[in-house]
Amino acid sequence: MAAMATMARDFTKGPIFGPLARFSIPFMLSNALQVLYAAADMYIVGHFTGAAGLASVVNASRAFVFLTMLSIGLSMSGQIYVAQLIGQGRRADLNVAIGTFFGTLLASGAVLSAIGLAGARRLLLALNVPREAFGGALDYLMICSAGLVFSFGYNMVSAVLRGMGDSKRPFIFVAMASVANIVLDLVAVAWLGWGPAGAALATILGQAISFIFAWCHLRRRRAEFGFDFQPRSFIPNRAVFAAQMRLGIPFAVRFAAINVSMMYVIRLVNGLGMAASTVFGVGVQMDDIVTKVTQGIMQGATAMVGQNYGARRFDRVRAVVLGAWLLSVGFYVVYGALLLLRTEQMFGIFTKDAAVLSLAPVFARNIIWQFPGLVLMRGTNGFINGIGNARLSLVFGIFDGVVLRIGCSWLLGSAMGMGLAGYVLGYAVACYGMGVPSLAYFLWGRWEERGAVTS
Repeated sequence: MAAMATMARDFTKGPIFGPLARFSIPFMLSNALQVLYAAADMYIVGHFTGAAGLASVVNASRAFVFLTMLSIGLSMSGQIYVAQLIGQGRRADLNVAIGTFFGTLLASGAVLSAIGLAGARRLLLALNVPREAFGGALDYLMICSAGLVFSFGYNMVSAVLRGMGDSKRPFIFVAMASVANIVLDLVAVAWLGWGPAGAALATILGQAISFIFAWCHLRRRRAEFGFDFQPRSFIPNRAVFAAQMRLGIPFAVRFAAINVSMMYVIRLVNGLGMAASTVFGVGVQMDDIVTKVTQGIMQGATAMVGQNYGARRFDRVRAVVLGAWLLSVGFYVVYGALLLLRTEQMFGIFTKDAAVLSLAPVFARNIIWQFPGLVLMRGTNGFINGIGNARLSLVFGIFDGVVLRIGCSWLLGSAMGMGLAGYVLGYAVACYGMGVPSLAYFLWGRWEERGAVTS
């Protein structure tokens, strides 16, 4: 197993802030590229099919994200489990851990693909998708559901590499998906005129190319990776499977609860008509740029916290959280200023529809209230994820998603009659339901007494 050390990186000693920044940069770039190819779908569809096609992609992509929640939750469990094994110096146990994780994710992807295909129409009806956009949204969601296993596959490979302290290879893999997606978008939508269906096909083919390349690359370097890729190794180990499910299921439920609440807000906004639906979808997509970039800092912090928590280096755990806060704040200050000062220009990248652009300032003025809370969460979420406290993460996530996001959006937008402004503001303030309690736990909780998830 000595050769495998060239792929794993030890964060339990040495400086923290500089390595955290350098380690997080590829994650930030990877996440930015993911937003880029999602934005490319919207840009190309918006310019070649109009507002109805754009609304189709906006709504269907949110429904597709809901179907990937299990993948995201289980991927988080794999990253934390591997990170804590590395921190404990238990590299000989990686083959069983990775094999269990891979086998579980691939099987889950196949099952969720079938569920997505069977339930796509019902899911879009539940979102109250505008009638003009429904057909395109259904095409998009059906095609993406058929290729769900590729999304699961990319997430599982990247999660293990993040846990090992490798942020460069995930960036390379997502860069391939991004380039392929944009090229295929231009072919399928701009040239062939396939509309939202073409955008979906481009997305899935891009992810498939990335996953297949990653799989072949890691299989060739399996001695360094720490997994032998033998068929028997994909059979889950009962003890490891149980440990990963104790982590993964609460994470998946948390992400699902937050996403359900987001879809609820989308349903409320869709009731205001096509222009409101489009401006909210475009605004959330733009907001995703800075959100996903700073999530790269959280991902870096999660791996570093996981390794140091496994090694019982609690002083370094605290230093990682502080570093994540410092790195995040600048991004939100710059983005907030741009959003407020160049609102119509930013929304105008995606659409020239006058009705949509007239509503853009309403979104901008209200969404900025979430930025301080998101800065807070980049450190505290990385901390709670890294130590493996999935149950607490679930509790905070439900408070964020179900209690605040749904409750505040309905209260402000519907009960108080604020309309779009109220829905956006309610959506924005929900993040404090996770940020504030998780800060309290970090500062005053008895988290040092918890054992590692790999124990």
